[in-house]
Parts: sequence; C-alpha cells; structure tokens
Amino acid sequence: MKICWANTDSFDDAEIVIVGIPDESKSHALRKGTSEAPHKIREISSIRDTYKRGDDISLGLPLGGIAKRVYDYGNIERSQIEDIIDKIVSRSKIPISIGGDHSITTEIIKSVAKKYGPLSLVYFDAHPDFVGSINGYYGSVFYDVLPYIDTKTSIQIGIRTPEKEEIDNIKKHDIQIITPFDIIESGMQKISNKVLDTIGKNVYVSLDMDVIDPAFAPGVSVPVPLGLTNIDVAFLLKSIANKGICGFDMMEVCPNYDIKDRTSHLASRIISETISSIQ
Repeated sequence: MKICWANTDSFDDAEIVIVGIPDESKSHALRKGTSEAPHKIREISSIRDTYKRGDDISLGLPLGGIAKRVYDYGNIERSQIEDIIDKIVSRSKIPISIGGDHSITTEIIKSVAKKYGPLSLVYFDAHPDFVGSINGYYGSVFYDVLPYIDTKTSIQIGIRTPEKEEIDNIKKHDIQIITPFDIIESGMQKISNKVLDTIGKNVYVSLDMDVIDPAFAPGVSVPVPLGLTNIDVAFLLKSIANKGICGFDMMEVCPNYDIKDRTSHLASRIISETISSIQ
C-alpha cells in the first residue's frame, strides 16, 4: 500500500521519496508497536485523506496543493537504510522516512551527511534523546549524531522531560532548546523566526510525534503531557520546509495505543503539509 500523497510511479522522476522503516529493535519503550506505523499511516491516508465519488478518487490536498513529484519506495529493513538513503540523496532527491523507533534517525543522518556534510538538525521531541552513557538506542540519538551535525545551527523543539545527564549534555554542547513554554511566552511567529535564524543550510528535520501533546496525538510510544499543539508543529515544519530541507523523518507513532487512528491521520496530514511547503 502506498501513501496517498505519492503521485508518481517512477523513482527516477521523483523529487521526494517516501520510505517506510518498520523497525523498533532499539526501543526501550513499554508501549510496543511503532513498527506498525508505516503501514498504518499509509492505510489511514488512503481512507481519510481521499474522497470517492463513484469510480473517481480525489485527494484532500493541502491548500497549496502538492507540486513536487512524490514516490513511495515501500518498506525497507534497518540493514538497508544506508544503501537506500544513499541511493536517494545521491540523486539529489529528498527522503521522507517513516518509522519505527527514533534510533532509525541516527542511521539516516549518517547517510545524508555523507553527501551534504555536517547537517543543521531540527529535532522535534518531548525528550532530548541526549543520553551518552548508553549508545545506539532511541534515547541516545542526538548524542550519537553529534559527529554528523553542526551544533551551532541545530536546535531542539518541544523538549519537556530531560534526564539529568541530558541537561548536562545540552549545556556542554550549547544546544539551543525551545520548550512549549517558550512558545506560549514568545508567540509562534517569534519562535518561527528564531528557528529560521538559527538553522543554516543542509537542514534535516526529525519529528518524534510525542512532541505533540497527547490530547492531539495519543498514539505514541512515550507520551508526555504539556506538549505542542498539532498546529504549532505543522506551522513550524512548513516554515522550515519553505526555507529548504535535505531530509525529513517521522518517528514513534504507535498505532496499538492510538484512539480511532487519530495520530496516524495527523501524521499523514503533517507529511502532506510538509511536502506542500518544500522548496
């Protein structure tokens, strides 16, 4: 099953390539099931983001439409990430990856950085994922990718439940953090301007869906109250994509714990709005 936003059957013609990575082997979450997210998001996109009139099917597009050519590569194994992402970025296409647990992002960033050099990483998450005492799992992603990013032009958004070790690492590496409280205090437009002023070129965006408050996205592996609204996240993603990105991933949707597929549908809509804004 393809995501409904795919509009070409040709990898060669595509500008954006969707890749599903149904793996949660590096997750320590009590909630299991993020490996089911790539299929569920595609399925729900075809059910709720399309309208049928007889034999005709029409997409419920973002207001600006989708001008880019989008190809759905299907699902791949964790062991294939390096080769497939290399294949995509070496052709100057933009990979949009759907996981799976957040540790997948580490492998993707390593591959993307081979082409572009140190990346400007925008990391949406309730958690900093900045544990350094244990490596190679979903809680050490930001620490693990330090050799592949430019920390001065990288930023974390939505952080609200760091561990002591992570707070120490944030201070040590001088990582900019935007919390939900910062957004309330400053307003979204000022926050958006701050993000755009911080990031450089070769921008990679990683979105853990738990950055969004559980009221909007209940179906995630590690939900945390006091999160961003769905509109907050979509607005920031569209602003960043409009400046230009070299890759985007969406992680940690957990369909087993969703309510009437609300989180999977939100994930589909966020993907479409991001694609519609990519320059």
